[in-house]
Amino acid sequence: HAQVDEAQRNANSQDIALRDQRSRAQQAQHALQEANFFAKTCTEKIADLQHNVQQITDALAQLEQTLTQLRADMSASEDNSAEQQLQAALQVRQSCEQSLGEARNILENATVALQKQEQERMTCEHRLNPLRDKLGELTLKEQEARLHYEQWSEQLQGVDEQQLLPLLGLDSRQGGNNKPAALQSELNRLNAGIEALGAVNLAALEELQVANERKAYLDAQAADLNEAMATLEDAIRRIDRESRELLMDTYNKVNQHLSEMFPILFAGGEARLVLTGEEILDSGVQVMAQPPGKKNSSIHLLSGGEKALTAIALIFSLFQLNPAPFCLLDEVDAPLDDTNTERLCALIRKMAQHTQFVFISHNKITMELAQQLVGVTMQEKGVSKVVAVDIEEALRMRDEQQAA
Repeated sequence: HAQVDEAQRNANSQDIALRDQRSRAQQAQHALQEANFFAKTCTEKIADLQHNVQQITDALAQLEQTLTQLRADMSASEDNSAEQQLQAALQVRQSCEQSLGEARNILENATVALQKQEQERMTCEHRLNPLRDKLGELTLKEQEARLHYEQWSEQLQGVDEQQLLPLLGLDSRQGGNNKPAALQSELNRLNAGIEALGAVNLAALEELQVANERKAYLDAQAADLNEAMATLEDAIRRIDRESRELLMDTYNKVNQHLSEMFPILFAGGEARLVLTGEEILDSGVQVMAQPPGKKNSSIHLLSGGEKALTAIALIFSLFQLNPAPFCLLDEVDAPLDDTNTERLCALIRKMAQHTQFVFISHNKITMELAQQLVGVTMQEKGVSKVVAVDIEEALRMRDEQQAA
């Protein structure tokens, strides 16, 4: 029995050793396959590099041959004719530069004249509103006078006006007082005299007392209305004053942020907001932008990309007033080139310390800025599928694969 147990233990140990040897053989086989695959890959890369070196060598030889031929042609040509052609080309270039300078000066003068005309037009429009209001008031007064004239004409129809003039103490030939107010007062006096000739009203005292009480009640109501109007006017003035101060403070802050954001996006230049009127509550706002190397002052003279960058600077300036925890940008980098997109990404990276940005874009430079990518694909017709990529996890997996 002892020998059998010893043999069993030896068999178990031999089985364990056999399994270890098989595991090591499998690992060695796997390592051999990886080494063969790596060697095949390296061989293909070496072949590609050799092919590229051969192509570059052939191209270099062709370029050397072309250079030799050009040198031979240059030595064979006459130096005098080449120098004359060079002088003629320089003269043509100088004349073109002079014409270009004159054209730029004309364009700048036209731009300044156009800006002055625009300011004059805005000033005239502001002055035109009071004249329109006054014209409306005069039209209403003219209509009222026409109605009064028609009423008096109907009342005086069939009456000899020449016989009425001596009774009123008015003579048109002597240039008497023919003002409507005087005629109305005289008419009121005559009506009062006619009414005074009527029957005696025994209840006049009671009616006078009632009228006095009514007058006192109306006076109290009028005083309350005047007090309410005064309170309302004070509230309106206070609201206008606070609105003016708040709007001016907001305008100054936005102008300051715009002057800081614009040079960052354009790598220089300046931009500002200008009020088009004297009263800030009724005035408009105009954007004046001058990118580096340009003298234009209006945003209408900029290119499409420059207008887009200026609008982004203005939006971010407004966003600085009350920053939100989230900001959604929908393809704002579409009209921008690579350089301007990189500046925009640098600004977004700086602002992302306090605000989370959700960016919709097809630009590769902008997508490199993201920490999380979410794409929408349609593998099947009519069926959309969302594909998400964690940039940090992808970089970690790449590092692990490279380390392995």
